[in-house]
Amino acid sequence: MIADDNEQGGIRIGELAQRTGVSARSLRYYEQRGLLTSNRDRNGYRRYSSDAVPLVANLRRLFGAGLSVADIQHFGSCLTSPDLGSSPCGAALHVYEQRLRALDDRIAVLTHLRSNLAAQVEHLRTRIHPDDHQS
Repeated sequence: MIADDNEQGGIRIGELAQRTGVSARSLRYYEQRGLLTSNRDRNGYRRYSSDAVPLVANLRRLFGAGLSVADIQHFGSCLTSPDLGSSPCGAALHVYEQRLRALDDRIAVLTHLRSNLAAQVEHLRTRIHPDDHQS
């Protein structure tokens, strides 16, 4: 007897989306980027293993922390950890440190640009409204 598609094991995309709070569109994106895998029913529906639930929860947390797909791809087997936040691995620490350095560099550049812009604004204000700055 051939098993009906509904009898095959695994979680369909809608259920995975509901259990993780991630849209089906995002799940397809994760799969397209190689972060998540599925099997296909004969009718083409995606089926995910139960391991996909903690994996997607970790992906959601990592994207929420500002990491990119390229960053996350370096996590390797760490992604399947039931609680990545409680038991991080070396790969996670390395990626976090790299991303933090990149953010610090961007913040420094933006702070410098803001300072220059604020100085220009102040200079222009004194030239446009010179009477407003006299005592």
